[in-house]
Amino acid sequence: MDIYASDEEKGEAIKQWWRNNGMSVAMGIALGFAAVGGIKYWQGQQQGMKIEASKAYQVVIAAAEADDIVVAQEQTEQLMAEFPESSYATLAAFKIAEQKVVAKDIAAAKTYLQWIVNNASLSGQADIARLRLARLLASESAFDEALALTAQATNDAFSSLYSEVRGDIYYAQAKLAEAHAAYQTALDTADTGRQATLQLKLDNVAVADEG
Repeated sequence: MDIYASDEEKGEAIKQWWRNNGMSVAMGIALGFAAVGGIKYWQGQQQGMKIEASKAYQVVIAAAEADDIVVAQEQTEQLMAEFPESSYATLAAFKIAEQKVVAKDIAAAKTYLQWIVNNASLSGQADIARLRLARLLASESAFDEALALTAQATNDAFSSLYSEVRGDIYYAQAKLAEAHAAYQTALDTADTGRQATLQLKLDNVAVADEG
């Protein structure tokens, strides 16, 4: 707009601009309000889903503590189906996997742990599930499959634990040199609380090798 135009000319120019662009402005404002409303609706939906998932998880815990595995499993399956991205579903799956191990239903336990590996929103949870799954596979002498899992760690915080599991697998296979190397790596990166146990495993491998 010409800064030297008269007030009347300026007023007429503004009117003309509004006639040309008023509809677009109005639509933009309406869309803006709709977007804000949509975001608030989505946030409300998300909060409602979290509350529902939390309630279902509390039922799982209460049922598990009461040894009502049927109810605990039903609620867990519901969480896994309806809220697969929720941490509550992952935690419930961990709980049922533990229950299945106690009941010696290893096949079911592996199914729940694999679901966590595939669906957990936190990499740390997936890594813990891989560790437990690898141990279960090793207990069934599925050593190659177990070792493959230990190569899939995504979080450096679990590297020592993964090395220890590899050592356990190699030891079970009587591959003592590989077991020793894995245990040494685990010891080198372990926190203080685990060092004594890992040292014992190292010493045991050395004794077995001498025998």
